[in-house]
Amino acid sequence: SIVFSSHENGINPPMRQQKHIIFIPGKNPKPPCSQHKQQLWRCMLEGINRAAPSMHPPKEHQFHLINWNHIFYNKDKDISIDLPWIDKLIHTHAPGELDIRLANHWHIRFARFLYNVIDQFHFLVPFIPNQKIKQNILETDRYFHNLDNIANQIRSYTKSTIIPLLEQKHKLLIVGHSMGSIIAYDTLWELSHIEKLAFKVDFLSMGSPLGVRLIQKHLRGFQESGRRRYPLNIRNWYNISAVGDLTSLDVELCDDFTEMIQLGLVNNIEDHCHDIYNYFRNHEGLNVHRSYGYLVNPATGMLIANWLSQD
Repeated sequence: SIVFSSHENGINPPMRQQKHIIFIPGKNPKPPCSQHKQQLWRCMLEGINRAAPSMHPPKEHQFHLINWNHIFYNKDKDISIDLPWIDKLIHTHAPGELDIRLANHWHIRFARFLYNVIDQFHFLVPFIPNQKIKQNILETDRYFHNLDNIANQIRSYTKSTIIPLLEQKHKLLIVGHSMGSIIAYDTLWELSHIEKLAFKVDFLSMGSPLGVRLIQKHLRGFQESGRRRYPLNIRNWYNISAVGDLTSLDVELCDDFTEMIQLGLVNNIEDHCHDIYNYFRNHEGLNVHRSYGYLVNPATGMLIANWLSQD
């Protein structure tokens, strides 16, 4: 078991309590860790500055990236593909008319309706017409079924960043984008019920599929009941979803996890999912799901800024 260290003997005085942000990205190969972290950091600072320009920004050592993607895919992505598009995003301060129109297009609304039907009737999954969605399901299954012990490796790797910061009594905001929100949820459940560590963190899910029934049935503890079913260590849960983001099929998570509030496990679950636009673009066009676009958005920036300003 993991024991939190004590510094009361005076030999190793405790570090001054700080606030740290741990970012867990979504699926697909990512750039090498240091390069990816730098671009995420740039976008997050821009989002904070847009929301609260007078706020003193956090230091870079307070931002941590969980590079689980290299473990899962065993390869990295060339960051040069995204750099010019990230630069353009940072210099774009609002969605254009075309971005808004595409995010609200009828084919997006129809796809959401179709996938919600499939989520209710799981036997229809093989008939999904979108090959990318099918591939996403296969990759998610690899994690959920812990093939080659991959899920345990990823969660252990995530804990190796979280636990030392908790031992130093720092306050943590866990930010999970897409698949990263699943990893965050499962890791926090294990820290509650396997390691049995008593602590609280705040949780921000972005473009999260945690409201999808097909996902929920595989979450750690979700087949249990009562307190055993949920993580015990989330203080406040903030959820943000952009218009047209089909990964966050069910954009509101409060109704799915309201029992956590009823049981007194979490102070609140806030859904921010109306009129929020992710206007990241690359050579393939608009991508309303990319983490860079979420981080640069002032709606996300305000959530992070408010968290940083809390006592």
